[in-house]
Amino acid sequence: MSRRGWLLFGTMSVIWGLPYLLIRVAVRHMDPGVLVFCRTAPVGVFLLLVLLFRGQLRTVIDNARWIVIFGVVEFGIPWFLMSTSERHITSSLTSLIICAVPLFSIVAQRFRRTEEHVTRRRLLGLGIGAAGVALLVGLGVSGGSFTWVGFMLLVCVGYAVGPLILAAKLQHVPSIAVVAGATFSVAVLWSPWALTHWPHAATAETWASAATLSVVCTAGAFFVFFELVREVGATRSVVVTYLNTAIAVVLGITFLREPLTAAILAGFPLVLVGSVLATTSGTRRESVGLEVA
Repeated sequence: MSRRGWLLFGTMSVIWGLPYLLIRVAVRHMDPGVLVFCRTAPVGVFLLLVLLFRGQLRTVIDNARWIVIFGVVEFGIPWFLMSTSERHITSSLTSLIICAVPLFSIVAQRFRRTEEHVTRRRLLGLGIGAAGVALLVGLGVSGGSFTWVGFMLLVCVGYAVGPLILAAKLQHVPSIAVVAGATFSVAVLWSPWALTHWPHAATAETWASAATLSVVCTAGAFFVFFELVREVGATRSVVVTYLNTAIAVVLGITFLREPLTAAILAGFPLVLVGSVLATTSGTRRESVGLEVA
């Protein structure tokens, strides 16, 4: 991999490792639905203006139906569920559960008739990864937290289904048009909730976290990720999912004083190994997902 590729890879890992910490900080004083609005509205408006300036706004209009569906599945519902869960479980556990998204993707892809054959290697990875998730939940979750873990598993479902929508219905649409339309539509859908739940006593730290999530971890993340895919290919770029999880765990332990538990030590290696096995088939066929925290 080139020096530029390593630079993009490192940058992407940090950008997608930050959201778990920032969400945990933001939801202390901000409603999760308001946070979703604050993440998506600036990005959606800015990117739509870029498309308007380029004369490409028609692309979003012509594909509005599936762009909106993609936005709801990939951003609108998952980000609300994730932000809600982070009020009750640690950012470390949240990021570790998200690391299981590739495993959910393998299951989701079986519903596509054109999907390549699932090899024994992938099935082995699916089993190992599932065992890792079971350890994470079984060792690291108390009785009152299973609801929030369930929310995070629904987030994984959304992140697994979103790329399928991209591949089946939006493959011909430029990435910037998809992101612009998806984030803007999610912001519009959440705007009534945001107006009625707007925080009255949010701190500067809360607003800074929300702004960073929008500008850096959403808008900036997509541009860096698309450049990373062009530079190193989709298959290699997927590995960033595992590294940003490790970064998220370190940030949670360092800045939020979250414990390094037996669940993390036992479950994370299994999820990591299982995900790598399940997402590498030995073929050259590649697919790109938008698993954004």
